[in-house]
Amino acid sequence: MAENQDIRTGPHSAFVLHAHLVFVTKYRHKVFTDQHLTRLEEIMRSVCTDFEVEMVEFNGENNHIHLLVNFPPKVALSKLVNSLKGVSSRRMRQEYPDLVRHYWRAQRLWSGSYFAGSVGGAPLSIVRQYIEQQSRPL
Repeated sequence: MAENQDIRTGPHSAFVLHAHLVFVTKYRHKVFTDQHLTRLEEIMRSVCTDFEVEMVEFNGENNHIHLLVNFPPKVALSKLVNSLKGVSSRRMRQEYPDLVRHYWRAQRLWSGSYFAGSVGGAPLSIVRQYIEQQSRPL
């Protein structure tokens, strides 16, 4: 396979793991302004740094956000997501009291669900072909 400049290394591994994450506000309410999204990006970058995760891209609209993250194999995406949503919900509630009206009874900014999709690298057909063409010993 072609050399990849994005390969990260750990003590016992080399990896390129990217995930596309999408978080939706509770009941898809239109909550965010540009100012809110800017602050959310700062909070999320800080959480990612704590997990040794690189946030490659961040953007959003008034009722959801998208993140592209590059993560090491030791990070469980579910734990990263839990921390991203929990920390951001708590800090946004503290820093923007006007958002409290969107938190409803459960005191949650985010829906309980999320989207996580693996991304990057070669298409599956190319990876499959590469594996099929390995020189298997006789």
